[in-house]
Amino acid sequence: MGVDYYNILKVNRNASDDDLKKAYRRLAMIWHPDKNANKLEAEAKFKQISEAYDVLSDPEKRQIYDLYGEEGLKSGQAPPPKRSARGYGANQHRPDPNFRFNPRTPDDIFAEIFGESSNVGCNSGSGNKPNNVGGSGVKRDGYFRSTTMNGGTRYEGGENSGAGAGGLRKVPPVENGLMCSLEELYKGATRKMKISRNVLDGHGKPQVFEEILTIDIKRGWKKGTKITFPKKGNEEPGIIPADLIFVIDEKPHPIYTRDGNDLIVKHEITLLESLTGKTIELMTLDDRGIAIPITEIIKPGHEVVIPNEGMPISRDPRKKGNLRIQIDVRYPKKLTEAQKHELSRVLGGSS
Repeated sequence: MGVDYYNILKVNRNASDDDLKKAYRRLAMIWHPDKNANKLEAEAKFKQISEAYDVLSDPEKRQIYDLYGEEGLKSGQAPPPKRSARGYGANQHRPDPNFRFNPRTPDDIFAEIFGESSNVGCNSGSGNKPNNVGGSGVKRDGYFRSTTMNGGTRYEGGENSGAGAGGLRKVPPVENGLMCSLEELYKGATRKMKISRNVLDGHGKPQVFEEILTIDIKRGWKKGTKITFPKKGNEEPGIIPADLIFVIDEKPHPIYTRDGNDLIVKHEITLLESLTGKTIELMTLDDRGIAIPITEIIKPGHEVVIPNEGMPISRDPRKKGNLRIQIDVRYPKKLTEAQKHELSRVLGGSS
């Protein structure tokens, strides 16, 4: 017989229309491509399930399949019926000799089953073929269509779309903070995150699945940057798993503070150094030592700007922001009379 459609749907050979619908609903929710990481395998299984339902839910296709098998159904070249084929005998209705196999698409079948109400989607005696028009029936051009919205897939209907129209529901994303050091955001880094989530097996039962996610932290990323892993949330029947989102956060640094693409460092010098000069030595976030000579007279609150020594700019990591050194002057707590006299003399005061 070739492909065993009864086995694909896991029903017996006397299965009723209701049995077929129940079997299809269960298997379609398990193997829908939007619910599986392995898209190629899921698409193949989903197509098989759809074809099996299409054949067995149509009385004429089912009769020909039972009599002549898959080859006879699809080729139109019917061999003599098998003796064991569902008990069809001489008094049984003979299939139309002009019959040609014309399968429906998986999307149309899915839309019919999950978008129907009690009086929608069937023509009496026509094997659950959808109505073209009529009353509350769904038009052919109103079937659910897979569309992309907010990074996920939803299903849109025609006249009967809405809260009760069926289809897969997308779960809101799950966000987690990802703390990064300023060094990681300066130089770039790779983080490995181990997650556990529920995944449905072939029978629709949840199983705990552990997975390692790799996050490539790019140079210059800022606090609030989001990294999205689509559909990595828990799997449940009838839903599209939630996206898993990691949100970058910055750990405090003992020396540097970030301000956009700039780096700020606070440095204190003595009153003498503010008047006579000083060389400030710093270690950068990529472990380079730099020296900044201060030769002018410095007032409290003075800021020295070093171009291109700030954070890498994420859209062009070859460029950087500025390094801003904010200088404070430390005054002596007290002066002796001799020191006051000497300062007055040096600074031009009267003796």
